[in-house]
Amino acid sequence: MTDAWYSFYWFYPSTFKAFNWESVIFLYLLFAVPFLFGARWLWRFIYNQKLPVAMVKSAIKSSPSALLGLFPEFLLMLVVTLLLIALARPQKSNEKVEQWTEGIDIMLALDISQSMQIEDFQPTRLEAAKNVARDFIKGRVQDRIGLVVFAGDAFSLTPLSTDYDLLFSYLDEIRFEMIQNTGTAIGSALAVSTNRMRESTSKSKVCILISDGENTAGNIDPITAAELAAGYGIKVYTIIVGKEGLVPYGKDLFGRPNMVENSIDESAMRKIASIGGGEFFRVNDTQALKQVFDKIDQYEKAEIKETRFKDTSDYYHIYLMWAMVLYLVWLLTKSTFLSNALQD
Repeated sequence: MTDAWYSFYWFYPSTFKAFNWESVIFLYLLFAVPFLFGARWLWRFIYNQKLPVAMVKSAIKSSPSALLGLFPEFLLMLVVTLLLIALARPQKSNEKVEQWTEGIDIMLALDISQSMQIEDFQPTRLEAAKNVARDFIKGRVQDRIGLVVFAGDAFSLTPLSTDYDLLFSYLDEIRFEMIQNTGTAIGSALAVSTNRMRESTSKSKVCILISDGENTAGNIDPITAAELAAGYGIKVYTIIVGKEGLVPYGKDLFGRPNMVENSIDESAMRKIASIGGGEFFRVNDTQALKQVFDKIDQYEKAEIKETRFKDTSDYYHIYLMWAMVLYLVWLLTKSTFLSNALQD
């Protein structure tokens, strides 16, 4: 607020609404001001001494100038009102909050092998995993996140980054055709994730590995890769998605779902999580997968520190100055020839 003290801006209703009042009790006293001055005028009207003068009724005339006699009282009422507003301490506060965090480095390793097209998750296992991963990324604050995709081979899709919009665009572009070699190279996926984080200086490094099967490809054993990750201080969470038994996979000529037999080997994924100091999860539907990511999100929360700055400006002096000016005008009406003019 840069308006001069004598600006009428200070009396706009919008200005009063924008204030914080430190002593609201004085604002309530404003309601008593008209009654106090009304009582004062009534007292003076009743008990003022009058000289007995006999006049013919027709000679008694009312004059608008007689209302000027009320002017000093009106000024004094304004002075008291302004003083009460000043005592209520109108203020404006501007609070700033600075947040910072050391952040966590997180690699998401996502299986894009052909079996991730199975439709026991809607619309497919892969699409369900992508959607839940997207929600997980949205909930992070200043964490660096990267993407690794794997099938028969594994490669880094994005490096560690806080550019979440970039991560979302890469998630949208993930397709089964990105890797030609068939199979599931879990060991290679862990190795690529470790390579991306081995030079990280973050206090917390996490790999979330999502797959629906056992290791059937790649040139590194998953257990060896898990031990390598643990050596670099990387915590590994493993998630197996999918149901065992008959599951829908594509459609036949009549549009009916083809049912195929699906088997899952949990032992390697459990051991990887154990070596990596993380946790193993098995999920059978999208809701369960979301709950797993919510749990990991709670496990791996970076400590957010914040500093609050509160800048408070007082504006009581504006109304105090108005009160002083009007008080001087009131004195002028009471102590000079104006006093007699107003009483005549």
